[in-house]
Amino acid sequence: MELRKLLERTDYRCLQGSVDVEVKNVVNDSRKVEEGSLFFCIRGAVTDGHKFVPDVVAKGAKVLIVEEPVETPEDVTVVQVEDSRYAMALISAAYFGYPAEEMRIIGITGTKGKTTTTYMVKSILESAGYKVGLIGTIEIIIGDETIPAEHTTPESYTIQEYFRRMADAGCQIVVMEVSSQGLMLHRTAGIPFEIGIFTNIEPDHIGPAEHASFEDYIECKSRLFRQCRLGIVNADDVHLDAILKGHTCEIESFGLSKEADIHAEDLQLVSRPGYLGIAYRAICAGASRSGEPAEFDVEIDIPGKFSVYNSLTAIAICRHFNVAVGDIQKALKTAKVKGRVEMVKVSDEFTLMIDYAHNAMALESLLTTLREYHPHRLVCLFGCGGNRSKLRRYEMGEVSGRLADLTIITSDNPRYEKPEDIIADIITGIEKTDGKYVKITDRKEAIAYAIRHGEPGDIVVLAGKGHEDYQEIEGKHYPMDERVLIKEILEGR
Repeated sequence: MELRKLLERTDYRCLQGSVDVEVKNVVNDSRKVEEGSLFFCIRGAVTDGHKFVPDVVAKGAKVLIVEEPVETPEDVTVVQVEDSRYAMALISAAYFGYPAEEMRIIGITGTKGKTTTTYMVKSILESAGYKVGLIGTIEIIIGDETIPAEHTTPESYTIQEYFRRMADAGCQIVVMEVSSQGLMLHRTAGIPFEIGIFTNIEPDHIGPAEHASFEDYIECKSRLFRQCRLGIVNADDVHLDAILKGHTCEIESFGLSKEADIHAEDLQLVSRPGYLGIAYRAICAGASRSGEPAEFDVEIDIPGKFSVYNSLTAIAICRHFNVAVGDIQKALKTAKVKGRVEMVKVSDEFTLMIDYAHNAMALESLLTTLREYHPHRLVCLFGCGGNRSKLRRYEMGEVSGRLADLTIITSDNPRYEKPEDIIADIITGIEKTDGKYVKITDRKEAIAYAIRHGEPGDIVVLAGKGHEDYQEIEGKHYPMDERVLIKEILEGR
């Protein structure tokens, strides 16, 4: 493709060479450069892509996108931009033929609820006959193909590549998680979002490698609402005004507040052995679309008030696609998300679930929600990842000790640490409480203990691993899917 065409939506200055040259491919990984490549010199947290100029030129790169002048042979075109990451997003979109413009893109941002909401939306829209692509924390879904995710929001080049494949596969809609990091690093720059969603925000991802402050975290999230046509937001979040500061889109709201455009009333917890859920009545303000009722009953097979918020978000989105209420109700009743409050049937007497809660905030939210169902006992099985903050271990131990009736402490992803050392840190936290606990280092043995000692009316939570199907030890990933472990335990293996 001609470089001039690739640069058509980018502000740039050609320092050397010509923009009329042909580009064979575009790359930001110096190892993938070949003859005729365009290479993005990107300043990262660890390294600066400008340092690789001699190497990539030797491999045949003919175009360099830079933020500062560099020395290269005269036959190499050098294009200067203000921000290489931002330019990479726009150039990648051009390289793949602007695939996002062939579909309707829905972006969901927030501290919690992104993953579950994306699957709810996909389930509802597909029940109404739409073909939907998905980009998220767990996986990328393109038709019948699933690709394990490495980041919540991939690099801009990868997003555009996925969009191209989705458009070519006939997808009409894409629903994607949009992380604060993705917004901060311009991974989503140039995407014409049809709808942007704000679920909620709490202090998270604050640190040297992420956001400098909570205010910075909020500002990055808010960028989505300067990049979408319609914003659908949580009316009950105390930080909503900050999120909407400077927004350029139309706004609709959802929540429990009656002032919200779509709100929930008459919430009822639904509980029976092996099953937890929640039911409510959805009230939609304004004229209904396509003659559909403005009020209807909803039941979700996922427990907790947060499930109400997630489903209200999905309803608010799907009403813009003229989805029948019956399709919405049916899809929400059957929507499942791997590793997010995922119930696994092991007994007719007690409930067992798998969840990804792997920090104190998430674990406290989960256990507090489950206590509302008044279980006979709340049993929490978890471990903590190695080579991560010890503070997380103390905090998770204290949360489980305070909220669970029994904690089963086990191994998670020990990485390069000894599992026993990690467990000792968790015990330090739990012993600040009066909570009962047992220590079983081997995770399969720990799960077997939880199942074999389950009592009628118990709720048992396997926390921390969620959708993961491996255990990371000494730099290697070993197969370990909790669903498989449960099946083997029940079969006596």
